[in-house]
Amino acid sequence: MPRSNRPRRPRGHGPEPEDEPTGLDRLMSSWKRTEVRRGRTFTVQPVSAASARKEYVCPGCGGTVLPGTAHVVVWRADGVLGDEADLASRRHWHNHCWSIA
Repeated sequence: MPRSNRPRRPRGHGPEPEDEPTGLDRLMSSWKRTEVRRGRTFTVQPVSAASARKEYVCPGCGGTVLPGTAHVVVWRADGVLGDEADLASRRHWHNHCWSIA
């Protein structure tokens, strides 16, 4: 019997790309840590490149944190105005800028 050269599945109907990061990227992107800088306590949360979807201005260098760039989100953990105010004042930093701040 002759072999069929037709594709078995329609073109363009392969596996769907995943929108959400999986595996290690997903775990690492949600791990918060606490750091002390100049006597103040900050909460630092990494954002993976896959999760970075908006553009921000880095307070460290004044440059743009582009979508698709891994970075950190930082906010005060010991502010006097409360947790809601601290969370509202969070900022997105380049990893390098935060490491030298």
